[in-house]
Amino acid sequence: MLQTIKNAIKIPELRKKLIYTFIIILIYRLGAIVPIPFVQPSLISLPEGSIFQYLNILSGDAFQKATLFALSISPYITASIVIQLLCVAIPSLEKLSKEGEEGKKKINTLTRYVTVGLALLTSIGYYLLMKNSYQCLTDDGKTLLGAIVIIACYCAGASIIMWLGEKINEHGIGNGISLILFANIVSSGPTIVLSLYNSFKTYITQIINGEYIGILWCVLTVLMVIGVLAVVVFVVFITDSERKLPVQYAKRVVGRKMYGGQSSNLPIKLNMSGVMPIIFASSIISLPITIMQFCGVSEKNFWYQLFGTSSPVYIILFFVLIIAFSYFYIAISFNPQEVSNNLQKQGGFIPGIRPGRPTAEYITKVLSKVTLMGAMFLSIIAVLPLVINALSGNALAGIAFSGSSLLIVVGVALETAREIEAQMTMRHYKGFLE
Repeated sequence: MLQTIKNAIKIPELRKKLIYTFIIILIYRLGAIVPIPFVQPSLISLPEGSIFQYLNILSGDAFQKATLFALSISPYITASIVIQLLCVAIPSLEKLSKEGEEGKKKINTLTRYVTVGLALLTSIGYYLLMKNSYQCLTDDGKTLLGAIVIIACYCAGASIIMWLGEKINEHGIGNGISLILFANIVSSGPTIVLSLYNSFKTYITQIINGEYIGILWCVLTVLMVIGVLAVVVFVVFITDSERKLPVQYAKRVVGRKMYGGQSSNLPIKLNMSGVMPIIFASSIISLPITIMQFCGVSEKNFWYQLFGTSSPVYIILFFVLIIAFSYFYIAISFNPQEVSNNLQKQGGFIPGIRPGRPTAEYITKVLSKVTLMGAMFLSIIAVLPLVINALSGNALAGIAFSGSSLLIVVGVALETAREIEAQMTMRHYKGFLE
């Protein structure tokens, strides 16, 4: 990946895009430390392993510090989920989404409006949370004018994040929102590592006493580092894995020339949906506990504990939602019927399968199996740390969201590297293969 970036820098146009992307991310990180008036962030304390701690990781510590970008990308992600669901449920929106570039622009505009609306609702909820639960507002912040100022700042911050992400999409490299999320998690890296360290150390001290505890701790630390590296390698391997369907092109005579007669393949990636199912699932599963926190529900409440991150209900729902969103994301991003029609128009066919509808059904069948394997992979990596934390009695709270964070970081890095390589390939640059 480093060699790919090095080669991309040599191309003036790609170098400008990389610099532009870096500047946008830098501006975002500066906004993530801009304080909001009438708020005392030192009084905000997030429980270990709570969903708000996860939101804090996704915001790059901006949530706990109550800065301008405290809401992070959550309103935009939720708005995207809502619009995509509506495109499936409402025929007029479904038709609009298939109208090419013009339809895409209208869908994006609708997503922006929904994002602003959700940002306003979330800002109000975050204000009530700070006022009732954390009591971190000054006397001026508790007035009507103070409330308007705080809510307006958070709503504006979420809108600015959406705008910055779209600017990366237009003039930079990679997916803007994914890169912002990547920057947030990387910036939270030291906090995550320290939390993991403290959780493991405390847990080991509780269950083991003796003169060999220091040696045991060193051994477990080494094993933990090796385990993280092994997971990274495994994620990269699965992300690059694909099922190749053989495609044969019939011979055609056009004028005096003969075309076709070649063999190719149709690649179907094992994890075609990337990290989006995890992001979607975490956004949906966090809604009940977030609403209860905003309403000031006690942590000892039955419903609060039922949807807590260490609850079996939360873990099972998270597992199921990741699988469901994997199939949902594939359904809206990959159309087997369209692929079958394109193959038929180009004179291509899958050996042993008749062109047309049988080919579409065969691709759908293969895609379902591949998607299930990819969804199971995402679910296990994301849920296993939660299971470990639950079995330890919430003693290893620092590990709860490490799987999801690692998947997001590695997935976004690989997707960005692939896009850079694709940009270089379009410019007939061969240096990245060297």
